[in-house]
Amino acid sequence: MSSDSTTAEHTGELHSKSTGGLLNWLRAAVLGANDGVVSLSGLVIGVAAAGASHGAIFTAGMAGLAAGALSMAVGEYVSVSTQRDTEMALIAKERKELADDPEGELLELAGMYRQKGLSADLALEVASQLHAHDALAAHAETELGIDHEAFTNPWQAAVASMVAFTVGALIPLAAVLLTPPSLRITLCVVAAAVALAFTGFTSAKLGGANPWRALVRNICGGMLAMAITYGIGSIVGTQL
Repeated sequence: MSSDSTTAEHTGELHSKSTGGLLNWLRAAVLGANDGVVSLSGLVIGVAAAGASHGAIFTAGMAGLAAGALSMAVGEYVSVSTQRDTEMALIAKERKELADDPEGELLELAGMYRQKGLSADLALEVASQLHAHDALAAHAETELGIDHEAFTNPWQAAVASMVAFTVGALIPLAAVLLTPPSLRITLCVVAAAVALAFTGFTSAKLGGANPWRALVRNICGGMLAMAITYGIGSIVGTQL
């Protein structure tokens, strides 16, 4: 089989670490936006169902947006920072082991390739060539599953998560604030459903899953959250 035909058969597959990283960021952004849609639509519908005024809905919505966006940013920063610290510690440990016992590390790598199905001679040859090229990269990828030159930036993760949540949250918030009182809940539900359909479809496509199943699941989950908060708001509103 020619190299051209092989390339053609695998068109669309990810073979670049940078491209794979980009898709991970996109999926995180879509999920952040999805959280914003569900959180704010549930909040403003619950407040509106309680009979709150336009000003009260605006205040609650803005407070919920700010709290949610900051919570997402802080959570993402802490999570990614912990992951980054762990990966850096593992890389430092691997670097020390390579300096202290290069021969033992070579045999360890060869053993891993034997476990993957290579013969003993071929496994040792592959490990030797990789050690000669970049021993740390070979161990980081094969032994640890880490790209030692591409640690995730926690600040980028925090900002991306905060922006994505804010964009998603603005959709139901705008829908409930910019429509007449008699239509605000209905149009907020419609706007949220459309946004959830988009985020569900997009996240599934990025992940290579069935988009229609994800779309339906996403909309149903969001509708359930809105129904519950609407019910709570209606009950609380009658008691005040």
